[in-house]
Amino acid sequence: MIRLSLIIATYNRSAQLVETLRSVVAQDAPAGAWECVVVDNNSSDDTAERFAAFAAAHPDHALRMVREGRQGLSHARNRGIAESRGGLIAIIDDDERIVGGFIRAYLDFFAAHPEAQVAGGPIVAEYPAGRPRWMSRYTERPIANPMDFGRRVRLFPAGRIPGGGNMAVRRATIERLGGFDPALGRTGRRLVGGEESDLFERLRRDGAAIWYVPGAVMYHIIPEQKLTEEYFRRLCRNVGTSQRLRCEIAGRGRAGLYAAEALKWAATLALCLTMRLAQARWLVMMRREITRGIVARD
Repeated sequence: MIRLSLIIATYNRSAQLVETLRSVVAQDAPAGAWECVVVDNNSSDDTAERFAAFAAAHPDHALRMVREGRQGLSHARNRGIAESRGGLIAIIDDDERIVGGFIRAYLDFFAAHPEAQVAGGPIVAEYPAGRPRWMSRYTERPIANPMDFGRRVRLFPAGRIPGGGNMAVRRATIERLGGFDPALGRTGRRLVGGEESDLFERLRRDGAAIWYVPGAVMYHIIPEQKLTEEYFRRLCRNVGTSQRLRCEIAGRGRAGLYAAEALKWAATLALCLTMRLAQARWLVMMRREITRGIVARD
């Protein structure tokens, strides 16, 4: 009986998808207790062919691919949820590697906590080309979103939510809340996010506690091309854009967003005094681009 469905949305990352799938088939949970649904979101590379070859080489695992024609990460994840069968939904991305006990950790957690609705696990950033010297823990967050809150099950700290590439939720809960908002989330090369923040805001309004499951460890693989200044500027501006869009969707004015951003600028400038010059430069760049996204009128 399928208890958990693992959803992976993918777009033009065929080689990395295969590496992600290698970690999926290495799970120590019984193969009959889970499935993996890969959603091809209009890839133009050889994603479909490489997935078919991989699935054929692993016939003992419930691996299948569906295609979602509407472009966008939220559309793809919602399609995966609709196509899946498990009472639990776990979501990862196609640029990750999960530990062998990942699925078992979520299965065990939800079995032991029938009242729990949603959870997330640790995220470990992995840099094949090396972690750049300009990076601080503040500028690392929009790129890799690392998190580690210890070795015991606990509630998520205030102000933090699971990463979209490592979360699990009961099917009944996410279906009741309507899934991910297609107005948010990455679309092709467009880096606007916010779909996870929006979902967790709705979960909290619904009364759900957000749990941390330490055994569900995910490694987020950051390629060299995501460490360029051009990519970082574009990413950070879209962080601000997603904050503005969420504000508009919720019907809130921008005054609170502007006030919070002013406080963050004060904290940023204070932090710069404690950093190396390169780290301070990238931190100011991050804040400036986020602010540009927030105040933009497009």
